[in-house]
Amino acid sequence: MAKIPINLSTGNIEKEEELIVGIDLGTTNSLVAYIKNGNAEAVKEENGTRTLVPSIIHFDEQENILVGDLAKEKLISFPERTIYSVKRLMGKSYDDVHNFENYLAYSIIDNDENALVKIQVGSKFYTPVNLSAEILKALKQRIEKRLKRSVQKAVITVPAYFNDSQRQATRDAGKLAGLDVLRIINEPTAASLAYGIGVDPNDERTIVVYDLGGGTFDVSILSISQGIFEVKSTHGDTFLGGDDFDRAIIDYWMENNQIDAKKFNINNSYKQQVRLLAEKAKTHLSGNEIYDFANKDFVLKISKKTFEALIKPLVLKTIDACNKALTDAQISKSDISNVVMVGGSTRVPVVKEMVSSFFGKNLNDEINPDEVVALGAAIQGDVLAGKQKNVLLLDVTPLSLGIETVGGLMDTIIPRNSKIPSKVGRNYTTSVDGQKNLKISVFQGERDLVNDNRKLGEFILRNIPAMPAGIPKIEIQFILDADGILIVKASELRSGVEQKIEIRSQYGLSEEEMGKMLLESFQHAEEDLKNRSLLEARNEANNVVLSAKKFVVHNKALFSPDVLENLAKLTTSLENSIKGNDKDAINEDMKILNEFSAPLAEKALDFAINEALKGKNIAE
Repeated sequence: MAKIPINLSTGNIEKEEELIVGIDLGTTNSLVAYIKNGNAEAVKEENGTRTLVPSIIHFDEQENILVGDLAKEKLISFPERTIYSVKRLMGKSYDDVHNFENYLAYSIIDNDENALVKIQVGSKFYTPVNLSAEILKALKQRIEKRLKRSVQKAVITVPAYFNDSQRQATRDAGKLAGLDVLRIINEPTAASLAYGIGVDPNDERTIVVYDLGGGTFDVSILSISQGIFEVKSTHGDTFLGGDDFDRAIIDYWMENNQIDAKKFNINNSYKQQVRLLAEKAKTHLSGNEIYDFANKDFVLKISKKTFEALIKPLVLKTIDACNKALTDAQISKSDISNVVMVGGSTRVPVVKEMVSSFFGKNLNDEINPDEVVALGAAIQGDVLAGKQKNVLLLDVTPLSLGIETVGGLMDTIIPRNSKIPSKVGRNYTTSVDGQKNLKISVFQGERDLVNDNRKLGEFILRNIPAMPAGIPKIEIQFILDADGILIVKASELRSGVEQKIEIRSQYGLSEEEMGKMLLESFQHAEEDLKNRSLLEARNEANNVVLSAKKFVVHNKALFSPDVLENLAKLTTSLENSIKGNDKDAINEDMKILNEFSAPLAEKALDFAINEALKGKNIAE
């Protein structure tokens, strides 16, 4: 069936030749690329030579937004209002990132260790999706200025190690930026495409892609045959990269008292200066033996030999990951045809030496390691646009599939354009004490509220053992077969209770209806995100209120009337905020209540432990 390109901004039929750009949304830098005269090309800044856009966002006092180099200039003067390393926070909870918090000059919020991270700037609260969307908007504007035409479609890359939550967050950021994200592809696949590996349908080989960027590391082993890329194994660390090389330098300077550790921990401007100087030192030492810097605030020195000794344990962690990837893929080093190097941190000489030595091969590192992923994404976009016939593309699901969660929100389980067949599982729990039945409603569509999507069916998971809210472990699986038949299974993992439904009408929509649903999702993207953010804040706040009230009931005797009165006031204030429509006010009141109640909870826990140990000999 013929595809009709639609301009997502106007709804008009697109008459220009279809353009699908490639975007590398990176931890340290991001960039956009496209196909020009048959070759992939990264887009430079206007009247400049740089293709990289620093992945940094600055909010001024009037909430105007700067992105990229202009934002980077504010790191020292306004550290608490300048956000970097957002990719490290994508799809993460506070519990995932609290060890990283001390190295950030801005505030991440500890409302709930299991809730997704929020970043506070002034009186406003932002998610990594909001912030990543601003970077994507800047990239979209850059290429539109270059080409003097609108750009709506993109392929965005992510580390192969990204989980479903992180991939969905990346899709959401793209939609908020006004981009139809046709594919989220793994960075290793994009990099191999940039080297022309796998483009020839007769090309059969097994390759390693070693990707060490600013904030993430992953190694992937790809089997390539007849234009099909198959990930045999992947290993890595979403918290290992060039930023950690910088931190090793910082820790060395602290240990040798070249910088004031106390001042570093409490002064955000000082912290940013040190961080930027460490970054400069790392870059300088790739081609020099000594880094030496002095001004009125700092006298800093480090040798290349010391630097390499400091980071060797980190590089060895990547080598260990390479070894595990080989074991998982059940292949040996001799089976590897190519080792493709990706990411700016692979420029560090000791990294190249150790990787080459481990695999016993020369490295593919001729293409700019900062650009190679975006260039490959652009090639993938060209394939999707139908301009390259040699690469085989598997069938994809035309609209997202998901379930209804608390507050009428759509939780996408299989995103639009996912390859089929596909099988995805996700864990949920109950929201009410003693809940025995759970209704699972299945929807299709791109909007954040289920009321704006198409209902496909529903069923009830019955006879869940009565437990407190949050204790049951309910797994919901979506299994989409090659014929487009969707099977949804729900099971309570503690008891083994299970129920399923088969849905055959998934493709019961015309091309026009699907196009209309997709178009509406982009027209209402900002409004939908505001509604989702408000509902999520309310849901989280309701849980906090419920916990606070339970806490008072169980621990009333431990605290003075004044403490209990203050706790009640803060709880009431949060309840009042929940009734309003200001998600920032809800988040602020929630933050205040949590900060007040945290030491109380610690005291109650200490008391409970002491009571439990009374009369017992710990040495026994």
